[in-house]
Amino acid sequence: MSLLVVGTVAFDILETPYGKTGRIVGGSGTYICYSASYFGLETRLVAVIGDDFPNEVIEDLQKRGVKTDGLQIKEGEKSFFWQGRYHDNMNKRDTLVTDLNVLADFDPIIPDTYQNADYVMLGNLTPTVQQQVIERLHQRPKLIAMDTMNFWMDHTPDELNQVLKMIDVLIINDEEARQLSGEYLLVNAARKIQEMGPKYLVIKKGEHGALLFHEESIFFAPALPLEQVFDPTGAGDTFAGGFMGYIAKTDDYSFDNMKRAIIYGSALASFCVEKFGTERLAELHKEELKARVQQFIDLMNVEL
Repeated sequence: MSLLVVGTVAFDILETPYGKTGRIVGGSGTYICYSASYFGLETRLVAVIGDDFPNEVIEDLQKRGVKTDGLQIKEGEKSFFWQGRYHDNMNKRDTLVTDLNVLADFDPIIPDTYQNADYVMLGNLTPTVQQQVIERLHQRPKLIAMDTMNFWMDHTPDELNQVLKMIDVLIINDEEARQLSGEYLLVNAARKIQEMGPKYLVIKKGEHGALLFHEESIFFAPALPLEQVFDPTGAGDTFAGGFMGYIAKTDDYSFDNMKRAIIYGSALASFCVEKFGTERLAELHKEELKARVQQFIDLMNVEL
């Protein structure tokens, strides 16, 4: 099975209560690909970078089975850059700098070798780009999942509503679900969002776990209690990569299997926050992931 990933490959500078980084690798596409790579499937990346991006990172992704035929490199231009500072509780952050650079006129090109992708994960990008990707696929994949954010709800609501009609799974956080639906209670929010198009809705609640909705069915998975969270950047993208990576690996998008995918996504996200940027994901071993998944199972297991 194969997973097509469309997202950003970028640079970040991060500041949390645990310290401040220099310029490090980030971007939704990067986190998603690192996470999905642990399932041994073929991951196909569509993104754009400048010639300032380190080649060793691209080579590392390739070693993990990530195909980069769809990675555009713009000579003489700079990669997307974001700088942010997290508050003490790590649930809020301030954006200090956003430089779109090559992302400003990103035209997603889907190589012929990508056209038969079984599954698609659309990272957080403009709804217009997300729609272009779907329309440029020659055949409908088995499942299309998408992430979005408050910014697009505020500034491009019509374009967002259009692409929502074209996808199967929407992955957003609780704040975004409330804004998109206009409903505070998440059960009511989920019902309204499903009426907009997505058959499945995943609502991430950070340290409070994740919810999965489909028609009248609901599943909840807790987050693993951690002693320290160094950097939550990319945790949501890591979750999405694990969620879709597991579904693509098992080739099963039933509601029951999505429950298992939630656990794998949550487990991978719990590693992501343990160090800055992609560092923890890049050094993670499959044995560690297996043990962490078992921790989730033990956390949820109860006999009545």
